[in-house]
Amino acid sequence: MEPSRVTPRRYGGKSAEQRRAERRAVLVESALEIWQEQGWAAVTMRGVCAQAGLTDRYFYESFADRDALLGTVWDQMRDQTLAMLIDAIDAVADRGALEQLRAALDAVVHHIADEPARAQIIFGDHSGSAVLEQRRRDTVQMATELMMGMARPFLREGADERALRINVLLGIGGFVELMLAWRSGLVEATTDQIVDHLADVGTALSGRFLEPAS
Repeated sequence: MEPSRVTPRRYGGKSAEQRRAERRAVLVESALEIWQEQGWAAVTMRGVCAQAGLTDRYFYESFADRDALLGTVWDQMRDQTLAMLIDAIDAVADRGALEQLRAALDAVVHHIADEPARAQIIFGDHSGSAVLEQRRRDTVQMATELMMGMARPFLREGADERALRINVLLGIGGFVELMLAWRSGLVEATTDQIVDHLADVGTALSGRFLEPAS
């Protein structure tokens, strides 16, 4: 005789796992809304639960602590931002590295200008949060690998990839700082002016590593 199996109960046609996933999604969305409106420091367990209309029991069902929630929101925005960059690069994949770089810059700078509330998740000030600072460093490395992969098919024979990586890191670090200054009003420039300047910097930093454009 086979042992009896306990079938998970379903409410409203949804399994317990589906309902947990929905509650988790609501908590993440609530944290995102608070972060966009007030900054990451305003994202608290109590505030998120109040926004989501859930008790703290359901918060801890999905997240060990506040840092775990902040990291989840960051990861979601990071993945969307990197996907946007990849889509922009893929759209001009038949062109040279500098044309692909310009397409990526155009996409992300316009995103920051058009959706500043969402852009502040990745391009805001995260000082004071160890988990977000680590996420920022990890994201810089991810973006560096993306840029290095974009450049490799166009490198001169014998190009020094270590030197190129250093230049890419310099460029990405400067880009993030420029976005912070631009968003805070310390740099006055139009979106297109920012893109043009960044493209010029990219050309200067990478010129000696790339094959001349045919």
